[in-house]
Amino acid sequence: MVARSRKKVLAVVLAGGEGKRLMPLTADRAKPAVPFAGNYRLIDFALSNVVNSGYRQVVVLTQYKSHSLNLHISQTWRMSTMLGNYVASVPAQQRVGKNWYLGSADAIYQSLNLIGDEQPDIVVVVGADHVYRMDFSQMVDQHIETGAPCTVAAIRQPIELADQFGVIDVEPGDPCRIRAFLEKPKDPVGLPDSPGEVLASMGNYVFDADALIDAVTKDAAESGTDHDMGGDIVPSFVNGGQAAVYDYCQNDVPGSTDRDRGYWRDVGTLRSYHSAHMDVVSPLPVFNLYNYDWPIYTSHGPFPPAKVVQSSVDQALLSPGVVVSGANIHRSVLSPCVYVEDGAEVSGSVLMNGVRVAAGAVVRNAIIDKNVVIPPGATLGVDPEEDRRRGFVVQDGLTVAGKDQPFF
Repeated sequence: MVARSRKKVLAVVLAGGEGKRLMPLTADRAKPAVPFAGNYRLIDFALSNVVNSGYRQVVVLTQYKSHSLNLHISQTWRMSTMLGNYVASVPAQQRVGKNWYLGSADAIYQSLNLIGDEQPDIVVVVGADHVYRMDFSQMVDQHIETGAPCTVAAIRQPIELADQFGVIDVEPGDPCRIRAFLEKPKDPVGLPDSPGEVLASMGNYVFDADALIDAVTKDAAESGTDHDMGGDIVPSFVNGGQAAVYDYCQNDVPGSTDRDRGYWRDVGTLRSYHSAHMDVVSPLPVFNLYNYDWPIYTSHGPFPPAKVVQSSVDQALLSPGVVVSGANIHRSVLSPCVYVEDGAEVSGSVLMNGVRVAAGAVVRNAIIDKNVVIPPGATLGVDPEEDRRRGFVVQDGLTVAGKDQPFF
């Protein structure tokens, strides 16, 4: 048997998501390519976690509107090749037929050549669109210790939210073993040590490589399957008594604090995306971007420093290239090259690259995608009906402007 420290690990990042609930932010890009917290893309969190965990052979499976995602990966995620390190973006290639990826399990099945080329002992499979920190090596260690061919990462969630997740029921005598996988249960049972919580799947998995190959190959040959990792592959391991669970609350990331340890957000809706931004701008952030022991990597671009002139700025993230001149900024994120002019007000908002808020304009509780110009004296997020009339998305108390959307 190969010693634990010598196990060869390949990381597979599933990044083909369309992200319909994030429209219009995903109208021109895949969900993992959506900007977050100014400088980052959502995929940077998954890739940083994998790389910080010590896994430097990484393939990213892409499909939906992947150009900006592929460009970001190729320009940002370059590692030394001396030790065989790489982050490779792999588009759907129709290697086994004329279909594009039919689901996350089919994406892996159609990319089995990547596993065959690398010959890993273990495959770590992670999603590409969550905000969190996680040391996957700790999960891999438990995977090896349990001897189960499949391990599912799970996070504790309030029991009243169980109908929003795939919920894991563990064996009473063995809290690491999965007894049942329940999809959005209406009458869940709480955990033995915390009756008010359930274990919800995070969409991150560890597999013995040969077991994963066998499972996705069998799934590809079956009809009546969604070819989904969480919906089909994991239940097949559970039904065979071969699935273990890794409780995310056990994960101890260097540099984490009691306040932000265990933070995880699925930013799959406009409201959750906005709320996660408000988490990072709070005075004592629930998610701390300033953990230098476990950095989130990205490309910061050739931009000059942010500049603030005669302005009021409070609880805000200002990215490189930002200019705030004679304006008021509160509880907001300003991405690279945002310009806010004299007398303008921005509050509770997320402004992406190149947004310009002209003199006297007011922006409240808004998400504004790249290159949108708010004219002098105009308002956005102040009058929902007026925003709808202008063609903006108004949802859950937010006003959302798409990339390059004109302001009529």
